[in-house]
Amino acid sequence: MKELTCIVVGGGYAGINAVKAIRKTFSSEAHQFLIRIVLIDKNSYHLRKVLLFKPAAGNDDIIIPLARLFPEGIELIQATVTKIEREARRLYYKDSEGNENFINYNVLVMTLGSIIRKPDTQQGGVALASLEEAQKIRETWRTNLKKAVNEINTQERQRLMTIAIAGAGISGIETSAELAHFVRKDAQQLGLIPSDVKIYLFNMNKRLFPEGPAKVGVKLERAIEACGVTVIHDCKVLEEREGALTLSYGKTMSVGLCIWTLGLLPNPMLRSIGMPVNSDGYVIVDESYRVQDAQDVYSIGDCARIVDPSGRADGKTCKEATAQAARLAKILAADLTGRPAPVHKGFIDFFCFGLGPEQGIAWTRKWGIDVIFTGKLGWRMRKVTWDLASLLK
Repeated sequence: MKELTCIVVGGGYAGINAVKAIRKTFSSEAHQFLIRIVLIDKNSYHLRKVLLFKPAAGNDDIIIPLARLFPEGIELIQATVTKIEREARRLYYKDSEGNENFINYNVLVMTLGSIIRKPDTQQGGVALASLEEAQKIRETWRTNLKKAVNEINTQERQRLMTIAIAGAGISGIETSAELAHFVRKDAQQLGLIPSDVKIYLFNMNKRLFPEGPAKVGVKLERAIEACGVTVIHDCKVLEEREGALTLSYGKTMSVGLCIWTLGLLPNPMLRSIGMPVNSDGYVIVDESYRVQDAQDVYSIGDCARIVDPSGRADGKTCKEATAQAARLAKILAADLTGRPAPVHKGFIDFFCFGLGPEQGIAWTRKWGIDVIFTGKLGWRMRKVTWDLASLLK
């Protein structure tokens, strides 16, 4: 039986689900190939990136060691990919100790994911872009509350108890709701008045959740306002400097902390290692995730621009990555055996939002009918999507 080496680059949601799906597909079907799977990531762990708001507000651990996810049967290499020679089918990398090496492959799957967009340094504030920055956010608001306890100037005390979240996508909505709960809880324990904590969510659009029906956006806004969050629409934060927030319509606001939640960008490493990318920086793939001008190289997840036959681009959340990974494994099996390969199908219209501890909203559309789940049921659905994407169920 011929052994083939399949390298998966990136241990994010798309990467770990690809490893799981490829292993399952090639172990359950009768193939003439024995697949050796190698997973390469710069870290030794899977970061549950969509949950970065959790350590910004509380003590949640959002790291899972890759060795725990794949205790056997998968080769794990902690390294940074430096170059790919597509014609030679060779991948170069630098390991965690700085040693340079290479590995030959038969199949290469690029799942490098995305990076979180950050503002320019001079714009101030803290971007919720990494575990370290999430921890910095928590340290900042907790320090501000302790200062507020002894502050006799009412305006300064209010500034210390005010948090602005710039960016009202899913991350901004979930961050604001989570902070509203935990900051008020800590304020009460310190003897402060919980309602004096002010959380502002700045939205550059005219309503929340423009991707879905207006009524879902209305329900979202009502829900987070019930948590204690004030939503300001059609307004951008321009900068935060020394506790003063400058807004797009010319006004300023005093804040103790500004948190940026500005969405995603494709991983810039894709260009540097020689992947063909479009003008926006996303890997160019066909309807079966094959990378342009790169034989036996595939790409899924945030780093690729994936469209269905109608031209509709797939979303870039963990639920899409999970579905793409399952389909990718079938595509690989078909390509390696000369059978017709499946093509991409868009994920169903489905979005869910965590709105603080055990509260959430989920929306889907079936047969033209909007179905909305709220409260604990909405939260359970959100938690299931989080856990499935990280292979916890």
